[in-house]
Amino acid sequence: MLAATGIVSSWANQASAATQSRLSASQIVTDMGAGWNLGNQLEANSNGYPAETAWGQPTVTQALIDKVKASGFKTIRIPVSYLNNIGSGPNYPVNAGWLNRIQEVVDYAHSRGLYVLINMHGDGYKTISGSWLICDSSAQDTIKAKYQKVWQQVAARFRNYDQRLILESMNEEFDGQYGRPTQPCYSNINAYNQIFVDTVRKTGGNNSSRWLLVPGWNTNIDYTAGDYGFTIPSDRYRSSTIPGTEQRIMISVHYYSPWDFAGEESGTITQWGRGATNPSRKSTWGQEDYLDSQLKMTYDKFVTRGYPVVVGEYGSVDKSAFDSSNNRYRADFARAIVATAKKYGASTVYWDNGGNDRYGMGLFDRRSRTVTQQGIIDGIMSGLRT
Repeated sequence: MLAATGIVSSWANQASAATQSRLSASQIVTDMGAGWNLGNQLEANSNGYPAETAWGQPTVTQALIDKVKASGFKTIRIPVSYLNNIGSGPNYPVNAGWLNRIQEVVDYAHSRGLYVLINMHGDGYKTISGSWLICDSSAQDTIKAKYQKVWQQVAARFRNYDQRLILESMNEEFDGQYGRPTQPCYSNINAYNQIFVDTVRKTGGNNSSRWLLVPGWNTNIDYTAGDYGFTIPSDRYRSSTIPGTEQRIMISVHYYSPWDFAGEESGTITQWGRGATNPSRKSTWGQEDYLDSQLKMTYDKFVTRGYPVVVGEYGSVDKSAFDSSNNRYRADFARAIVATAKKYGASTVYWDNGGNDRYGMGLFDRRSRTVTQQGIIDGIMSGLRT
């Protein structure tokens, strides 16, 4: 089934790649529309091995992806972990069954005309069993060789997909300490990004011209756009058909500010924005002016130079158990992020972790394939139309 689907998909992909490869930075951001993360699925893991249902979600289905598309989303980001599904060196083979499943889920979205982002997600977290992409480890030669071989295999698998497939080098890569970037960790992150770009390009096919997505330190806007050591990788191996004045690299950032509203698991801060009615439930920082300044920073540093910015994760946890009006502010938060990103030439991908109870971030029930947070979806789509 996979093989037959892959052949048909390959013909279609190659036929449309020529026109899609010419999308400019601003055009591709517009074309990507509203994005949604398939969180806590292909990056879920157990005992050091990726396990799609290990974190309480059902097996991903075509019907779920169809529901996401029907709700107005045009881009799906698929976080992926590899961990102990990578064999030993020097070739570091990725388990073929796992690669097949990744491709099958990608095809659920890609075959429906959606943009698909694939990243390497949990392999850089020290808290995850089987992780190895550790930027402050002393074993950098081994890590870099392994990283190169894994991306070589993944990129080869998808080399004939059209430009609606975007590969993302890493997720929230940092030393695990929430503070200013450290060295040599940041230099190693830059090196990983360069290995990623070079490796993908060298696999040929449409990989020589597709858009590639890279993060800075922990996908933090200040530490990526500010003067903290981030280096945009060079793109020397890309197709000669791409004019030198055009870029094919995107910059990945995440947005969860203020954290006491967006992520903190307590019932204290439940409201956000100018519409908040209870000052004691509203954070003292991280409101509309801060959001605007953060995304303007990415615009000034990257978008003005032709590098699109992707807010690859954003959103806020459900605290409606503590404040019945919370979902209204979650919708306001989502709308503002999407609208502000649009203003500054960035695309957005909502983080859906599949949870629909306290502190969840789900927009859908993945078992019944029904919408659970229509208000937030409406906010996202409204922001896109602003």
